[in-house]
Amino acid sequence: MKILYDHQTFTLQNYGGISRYFFELIRYFNKSKDTDIDVSLLFSNNHYISDKRDINHIQFLPNNEFRGKQRLMLLINKIISIIRIKKQHFDLFHPTYYDPYFLKYIDQKPFVLTVYDMTHEKFSEMFLSNDPTTQNKRTLCEKASKIISISQSTKNDLIELFGIEESKIEVIYLGNSMVLDNTVDLDNTVPKKYILFVGSRSSYKNFDTFIKSASLLLREHSDLSLVCVGGGKFSNQEISLFEKLNIKNKVFQYNLKDKLLAQFYAKALMFVFPSLYEGFGIPILEAFACRCPLLCSNTSSLPEIAGDGAEYFNPYSEESIYNAMKKILENDEQRESLIKNGTQRLKSFSWEQTAKQTKEVYEGVLK
Repeated sequence: MKILYDHQTFTLQNYGGISRYFFELIRYFNKSKDTDIDVSLLFSNNHYISDKRDINHIQFLPNNEFRGKQRLMLLINKIISIIRIKKQHFDLFHPTYYDPYFLKYIDQKPFVLTVYDMTHEKFSEMFLSNDPTTQNKRTLCEKASKIISISQSTKNDLIELFGIEESKIEVIYLGNSMVLDNTVDLDNTVPKKYILFVGSRSSYKNFDTFIKSASLLLREHSDLSLVCVGGGKFSNQEISLFEKLNIKNKVFQYNLKDKLLAQFYAKALMFVFPSLYEGFGIPILEAFACRCPLLCSNTSSLPEIAGDGAEYFNPYSEESIYNAMKKILENDEQRESLIKNGTQRLKSFSWEQTAKQTKEVYEGVLK
């Protein structure tokens, strides 16, 4: 069985859940004797695939001169993809995002599409009016031989919003890549007691509502801070909000690789995930893996994935978020219960399971 993945996510993302997902599939299939994997990629700065030890047969050519020139990389990699697709030296194609460029070249070869979430459809007002994602996604969903959805919640949204036949969609959960390395320690400048927020802080990630709730606790507890990992430096607008809330000196931002991020999870009093919507929510598994108490929204896929490993709140309510954080902050027994439940819940998710189930989908399409 020969599978071709394309360039899209490895050009668009340096880090991120989608490129992590495909990297883990490639790494697993590269060890399989009956599965031949190729990736139509020439230039990339993606962190995951830069390690040739894991995918050493793929011609990855990191080139620092291409940093900051994503459009040029995307154009070159798309041309490479088109050339590979035209050659037809594969049994099945699996695009890594929603650009339908390949449809005119794929001929009769089948393709499988993974749908990660329906954010663009449910929160269309948060995206540019000329954003093509929804139309591209709809087109590919209609033409795909099979659709992989990363949660039942996303599958339900696909059926409701696109009218996709239920039997065409297979739910396959993601896995965890986060490993806690206790030989790594945090810098002395990192606050000793902190609440953790991870990832993007824009739009549906609901950071503004969260920070207003957290500000009450930060003011009530003089030794408590908030640490944000990823998402880029604070904007002027965010800094102004911190000043207005009188917490400017209690909020910190770091950009980290996984080893250090794991320690930030492990040392946090709690990890708060206030997103209005997620297709899966990989940070849930990361928190579980690092024995960090999880608090998250009671919306979309989050309860499906977190199960009894989370303290839930209404992400639209500042009071609900505040009460949940206060409860866990002041109750050591409840924190330990979340850690125990999260550790147990994590056993239900693995990249090996993701890859095996994905392989079954491929085999079913090729029968």
